[in-house]
Amino acid sequence: MLSCESSTLRVLVVDDHELTRLTLQLIFSAQEDIQVVGLASNGQEAIEMVKRHEPDVIVLDLQMPVMDGWSASSEIKAIAPNTQIIAYSSVDDLKFQEVQATASLDAFCKKDVPTTELVALVKQLGQRIANSSVRG
Repeated sequence: MLSCESSTLRVLVVDDHELTRLTLQLIFSAQEDIQVVGLASNGQEAIEMVKRHEPDVIVLDLQMPVMDGWSASSEIKAIAPNTQIIAYSSVDDLKFQEVQATASLDAFCKKDVPTTELVALVKQLGQRIANSSVRG
C-alpha cells in the first residue's frame, strides 16, 4: 500500500463571496486529510463541479445569486446521492429545520462558528461516506 489517497476527503466550497471561498479553501487545504477539489460562486456552478470532481462533502451557502443552495442541493443529490452537503449560512436554525425535509441537506453550520467546528463537521460527514460505501 503505497498511497493513503482514498482516505482524503474531497471537498467542494460554494459561496457567492470570494473572500469566504478563499478563506475556506485555505482552512481546508491546511488539513492533511482534506483536498479542496473546487470553488463555486453559485448553485449552478456547484452542480457542474459535482459532475466533474465528484466531491465527498460540499460546504454550500444557501443564499446566492443565479441558483441558491436549497435548489442546488436537490439537484446535487439527484446526481450524487452519497455526497454529503453542509448548509453553510447565516440563516436562522429554525428556518433550516423547516426546509430540511424538502431540501437535500445533511447538516447545518452557521457562518459564525469557529473554523475548528466546521472542519470537524466536514470530517464527520466524510466519515459517514467511508463507513457506508467503498469508493473504487
